[in-house]
Amino acid sequence: MIKKLLNFALNVSMIIIIIILIYSMIQKRVSKENYTNIFGYTFLEVLTGSMADTIEIGDGVIVKLTNDIKEQDIIVYKKDNILVTHRLIEKDEGQLIAKGDANNVQDEPITGDMVIGKVIYVISNIHMWKKVIGIVFVVFIVLFIMVKIILYKKQKPERGK
Repeated sequence: MIKKLLNFALNVSMIIIIIILIYSMIQKRVSKENYTNIFGYTFLEVLTGSMADTIEIGDGVIVKLTNDIKEQDIIVYKKDNILVTHRLIEKDEGQLIAKGDANNVQDEPITGDMVIGKVIYVISNIHMWKKVIGIVFVVFIVLFIMVKIILYKKQKPERGK
């Protein structure tokens, strides 16, 4: 009973991971966007120091895909096919003004349709987490294969007895 339950849980986990990966790849290709919409959220890595002290280079951000933003929210917007993560400092009749916390000047005005969403969580030093997640994923795959082989051998009747 426990073996069947373990086998089922491993199969379901692997299927979910594969579905999410395939969904992400297809969605990026079809939408031609540089982010993936997973249940109204996306995950991005910050590549510049324009938000230093609040968000550092290499930090990851979880972004809620929404246009419901207010002043002082950290937003992500798309300009010239580049995603920018800055703080919204002014919202005035269709024009939005953002600025990086570490920048001396504000960004050029943008419009609401350029906004991807607002940052709801910052994950420090995502490079380290990427390595850890990669290692955990590889270990998970190896363990998955080993458990499947063990379960298969135990289910297979031995010959000659």
